[in-house]
Amino acid sequence: MAETKHPYTLQTLSIHSGRPVEPATGAVSLPIYTSTTYVRDADGGFSREYAYIRDGNPNRNSIEDCLMALEGGEQAVAFSSGMAAAFAVFQALAPKDHVILHRDMYFGVREVIRGVFARWGLEHTVVDMRDIRQIREACRPETKLLWLETPSNPLIEIVEIQPAAEIAHEIGAKLACENTFATPVLQNPLALGADLVVHSMTKYLSGHSDAMGGMVVLKSNSEFGQRIKDYQMNGGAVLAPFDCWLILRGIQTLVPRMRLHCENARRIANFLSTHRAVAAVHYPGLANDPGHTIASRQMRDFGGMLAFEILGGRKEALALASRLKLIVRATSLGGTHSLIEHRASIEGEQTRAPESLLRLSVGLEDANDLIQDLDHALSTGL
Repeated sequence: MAETKHPYTLQTLSIHSGRPVEPATGAVSLPIYTSTTYVRDADGGFSREYAYIRDGNPNRNSIEDCLMALEGGEQAVAFSSGMAAAFAVFQALAPKDHVILHRDMYFGVREVIRGVFARWGLEHTVVDMRDIRQIREACRPETKLLWLETPSNPLIEIVEIQPAAEIAHEIGAKLACENTFATPVLQNPLALGADLVVHSMTKYLSGHSDAMGGMVVLKSNSEFGQRIKDYQMNGGAVLAPFDCWLILRGIQTLVPRMRLHCENARRIANFLSTHRAVAAVHYPGLANDPGHTIASRQMRDFGGMLAFEILGGRKEALALASRLKLIVRATSLGGTHSLIEHRASIEGEQTRAPESLLRLSVGLEDANDLIQDLDHALSTGL
């Protein structure tokens, strides 16, 4: 399994990074700073660092420092959502630039690329980035960014990061890796050659389905990173202090939570892979999964996300989801509750998800209870 080097372990960093003791009172828990504006010095300066909430906020600085430490980067920029973070990365490019994207991606990113940035003049090509040949063939002189998710959403495909990064650097482009499903606990793309990492912090980092946020972490300080930072301030899609505080609190338990997410998902994937009502299971922890070998190299465990296809189509998949009693039918992922969703009906005509596919975010409930719930729902439909 891939490893990363830090002066402290990731579990220690997740508790201490970005959380200095509050100097005025000695508070160990970071206060919430709600002020939108800050007093100026007599000479018009801001010696206390802060001027206005779009420019900076102590809670936002803390969570940016924390994610920099967890991902091993030199610059981090927090946003009000994962989509705002992704939007800022593409906004940092220029019209007529070219982007290569992996074929399986979060549909919101796909819609932004096709519906917003294509009209703005950003060109793009979608390929299967598991195939190095396809990446090379898609490269152009104007290619500035390669964008991938691994594991991907919703088909849980695994893309090898290092060779994709090498191709990007050969042509003078950058590699962005969406790391929401894996989190820094399981995978560190920057250590594998990526130039920037994007997170929807709404998911595993927050961990409790009660806060929304996004983050871009850059391997090094750069002009490209400064453009993203400028967009944070000028675009105004900044993360609110309370959401910063909630997500930072959630990160303190990220390592043990991910351990249990992975353990539960592994048990459920093994169960589903042998059930007669299940046609296919997409989970890199299974030895026969196409991504198993690569995931074993670049991840420390296989994650809490899986997808499975049942015998039948949309009608049967929706009926199965309706029979579940414990697993909740809801969008999103990475929280304490197990959530299931029929992605094709959410994503629309452009979806790559089969009509028979259900995406499952495995929560922190007892695995035996989750398996019993799935078994009842699957067997009832036979």
